[in-house]
Formats: sequence, structure tokens, C-alpha cells
Amino acid sequence: MILVEVVGWAGAILILLAYILLTLGRLKAQSVAYQVMNVVGSMGFLINGWVNRALPSAALNLIWMGIGVYALWKMRRTD
Repeated sequence: MILVEVVGWAGAILILLAYILLTLGRLKAQSVAYQVMNVVGSMGFLINGWVNRALPSAALNLIWMGIGVYALWKMRRTD
């Protein structure tokens, strides 16, 4: 169970870090780094939410992850 909490906290930190870097202008929303940080971070939140039966949080993070995957897919297609 401690692993699930670590995964959840790591996800939270990644998403927060991505947002901070975006706000400070260090990353762009269309950058691969920003999208990967959001996808991996939302995976951590999704796992934590699912295991802890926090289904609204899990659903939100599944959608958040999907948006990031779509953005990455779209970026790859334009390269």
C-alpha cells in the first residue's frame, strides 16, 4: 500500500512541476516534456485513485492522461 501512496505523490509532484514550469515560461504546452510529465503524473494519480476507490479522481486523471497522449500523438504526426 505504501507503493501506491508513493506513486500517487510522485504523480502529484510531476503534474505540479509541469504546471510551475509552464507558468514560469520554462516549458511550452506544446512541448513533449510538458505532455510527458502530465501523462506520467496522471498515471500516478490514476493508480492511486483506483486503488483507494477515489473514482472521480481516477476518472479525471484518465481523461487528463488521454489528453496528454493525444497531444503527444498529434505532435508526432506533425514531425
